Amino acid sequence: MRHGVRATLGKTGIYVVCIFLAILSIFPFYIMIVNATRSTYEIQQTAISLIPSDYLFSNFKVFENKPFSPMKGFVNSMIVSTGATLCAVYFSTLTAYSVVVYDWKLKNVFFTFVMCVLMIPSQLLTIGFYKMMYSWGWINTFAPLILPSIAAPSMVFFMRQYMKPALSLEIVQSARIDGAGEFFIFNRIALPIMKPAIATQAIFTFVNTWNQLFMPMILLRQDKYTMPCMISLLRGDIYKTEYGAVYLGLTLTVLPLFLVYFALSKYIIAGVALGSVKG
Repeated sequence: MRHGVRATLGKTGIYVVCIFLAILSIFPFYIMIVNATRSTYEIQQTAISLIPSDYLFSNFKVFENKPFSPMKGFVNSMIVSTGATLCAVYFSTLTAYSVVVYDWKLKNVFFTFVMCVLMIPSQLLTIGFYKMMYSWGWINTFAPLILPSIAAPSMVFFMRQYMKPALSLEIVQSARIDGAGEFFIFNRIALPIMKPAIATQAIFTFVNTWNQLFMPMILLRQDKYTMPCMISLLRGDIYKTEYGAVYLGLTLTVLPLFLVYFALSKYIIAGVALGSVKG
């Protein structure tokens, strides 16, 4: 009897802690959404309020007086983030596939080199990267923000570690015996097995690319700014900052990230469940 009571209390404690952590995680986003409906004066008077106000459309009108369009920034961010995510996920998985499946002389040296690239801070390459993009005529285009994601060392490492126990080399050999081509094997056998890892890395890459501010501000002009760049322009002049509009812009920036997470989270949960069953 005592054991059953202790188990019940233990489960109750776990639920209480999980609910508390969930509320703690959601609370900042709720405050951000509420502040998007409030005026600058209300935000300055009370920074935290749980009750929405009625200044949402007034905050939208602030965007009309700015030399940029939030919808265009949203589209630009979506193009850059989606393109970078697709390139990073596909080519990183392909690179990891070549390291795991094929046996070639410099395989370990190549993988060591990939790991060494992780040690180089990206800020050190900014000046040289800008000069190269300028010489190629790619300034104020989305190509410098999308194509470099093909080389993602951290993702290659993650995909390799996941693929080694998940992908059976016997399946690959059987497919080759049946006459399947290498790209057919990769696209039809390896990629479906890697869905949980792909979903996880897709979320991280999309979020990081969407929130990028430094490189887009350097490489793009105002007509092609992404959403974070446009939000940075909402600081106003030296006399006044429309905080309600800033919070509204932040809300519009965060919403796609939630949609991407909810769309891909089921694959992560499925991968965890599959791993527990195998274990």
